[in-house]
Amino acid sequence: MSDFLPYIINGVTNGSIYAIAALGLVLTYKTSGIFNFAHGAVAAGGAYLFYELWQKHGMPWPLATVLVVLVFAPIFGVLMEQLARRLATLSTAAKIVATVGLLVGIQGLLAAIYGSAALQFPHFLPTNTHAVGELRVSDDQFITMAIALASAVSLYLFFRNTRLGLSMRAVVDNPELLDMTGVGPARVRILSWMIGSSFAALSGVLIAPTIGLDAFLLGLLVVQAFGAAAVGSFSSLPLTYIGGLAVGIGAGLATKYVGDVPFLAGFPPSFPFIVLFVVLLFTPRARLVASAVEPVPTQRGPRLPLSRNAQLGGAAVLVALLLAAPLLVGARLPSYTNGLTFVLLFASLGLLVRTSGQVSLCHMAFAAVGASSFSHLSHAGVPWLLALLLASLLAVPIGAVVAIPAIRLSRLYLALATFGFGVLLERLVYNTSIMFGQLGVQKVPRPDFAHGDKAYYYVVLAAALLGLGLVFWASRSRLGRLLQALSDSPTALSTLGIDVNATRVIVFCISAFLAALAGALAGGLNGTTSTISFSSFTSLLLLPVLYLAGTNQLLSPVVAAFALAVLPVYFTSSWFSDWQPVIFGLSAVLAAIGSGKDLDVAARVLAAADRRLRGPRYSVLGNRLGKVNSASVNAR
Repeated sequence: MSDFLPYIINGVTNGSIYAIAALGLVLTYKTSGIFNFAHGAVAAGGAYLFYELWQKHGMPWPLATVLVVLVFAPIFGVLMEQLARRLATLSTAAKIVATVGLLVGIQGLLAAIYGSAALQFPHFLPTNTHAVGELRVSDDQFITMAIALASAVSLYLFFRNTRLGLSMRAVVDNPELLDMTGVGPARVRILSWMIGSSFAALSGVLIAPTIGLDAFLLGLLVVQAFGAAAVGSFSSLPLTYIGGLAVGIGAGLATKYVGDVPFLAGFPPSFPFIVLFVVLLFTPRARLVASAVEPVPTQRGPRLPLSRNAQLGGAAVLVALLLAAPLLVGARLPSYTNGLTFVLLFASLGLLVRTSGQVSLCHMAFAAVGASSFSHLSHAGVPWLLALLLASLLAVPIGAVVAIPAIRLSRLYLALATFGFGVLLERLVYNTSIMFGQLGVQKVPRPDFAHGDKAYYYVVLAAALLGLGLVFWASRSRLGRLLQALSDSPTALSTLGIDVNATRVIVFCISAFLAALAGALAGGLNGTTSTISFSSFTSLLLLPVLYLAGTNQLLSPVVAAFALAVLPVYFTSSWFSDWQPVIFGLSAVLAAIGSGKDLDVAARVLAAADRRLRGPRYSVLGNRLGKVNSASVNAR
């Protein structure tokens, strides 16, 4: 037993920090219905502010802790409640976009101020050790465990025995009835966000001495708390605390057992996501009822009125520009080729989000499957085109597996399950021989007929146009109508005798196929593909970028890909690179709040084209395009 105790103690210590973070996350979700992906960013902000006060200004650490946890964090919590109030009636996708945008913005702000390199964060709690049997436990471990236990017990007693705590429980069940008792729901929600933000900041301060002061790691490490929150069914605070300890102990024991097994090196840090995925997959559906009613999406197309000439003219101009790009962009052509692979990614994601209302946060995992499979098939002597097709098809069963949670989970829990799946694949499988190998790099060939950059650009362009055509066909066919009905009301669709589950699986399979095709083609751009190209965090970024681009199903993927992969090569100044994440994060939050109304880039591009095509100079072109379209329709 003594061999296990060090791992258990370390697990309890880390699990206590996970529990503190998860308690704040569950508290805000229970009272507002907003699952805050930026919870880790609040933890990072608290850790950096503590460092500023303690290390740079010489403030005693107890006073710095009080200011960070009891002053700064509650103020930020008030601001978060204002954001949550504006997101309350919006779709799950909009809520995810806003909180992920906030995560990226805060991380970018901290990196711009303090630099992207990690800073040393000395231990501020006493580190004297004491003998507990044959084991020695340090003071900081005792203090961390005591803080987590006291937080859980205090919150439990607060909810059970105080009028305000009972009001917090009531605001979830019936805010109108609570308002009639004289207690304003808004005041209750503000208090819950203040407490939740304090818990997030406290977890950041406690964990920073272990991992250092790094905005990215601090912002993402708190998502380990997702597993603890899942154990508590995102509602029970005592079970959430127990879940945090269980996740920490499980990860600690895993370190003992798999420490000498190289291909399982990613298992311990992945343990919280294994818990998350398994709990979401097997927890009874009745225990995973969303804390807020999911609004029905009402907008799928451009919000501005567009004539047929605008749509045809815009498509013609876009295709012409893409065809002429190798003659216009010079040395930047590889960036445009990379952008075309992202067109496929965004088109596949848009088919899920815009058409069927499903939210996927593991799209880069599909792309990684395509890239690694294509590399293996090519090296096995399979012809290039056949290898490309087979690699894309190999992602289809993966998409079917990911669709299993979609059969039983609401949109938020589906997003969390897919995110957990993507992290698991990245940490457990990426560096194995099945995918990228222990070095994390695989060679990817180009076709014999397209070795040059210009020729390969046209190959990827053809694939992107075919992918857009597939999405257009799927959205306009009977399948597309079923997907839209699935988004509006799965229950109503099932009453008509339609197999809702089969529809969900089909759309995930198509989406996985296109994402895998994008990954395979991206590898040929540089001749190699690696694990770095398919980070699970990038999967989080895809959804906000797609939201910023707008709602048009064909033009939005192009705009999103241009913004993410091409536009940065035109802005090479250090100022832009430092502040780009902040600008992007703020834009994502604004786009989510307005549901794309004010920042619908694709719709505004089409509207501008519409005004031009209605003018006398372009009326002849517009009429000809309209006649060509009418003739093709009549011929069919």
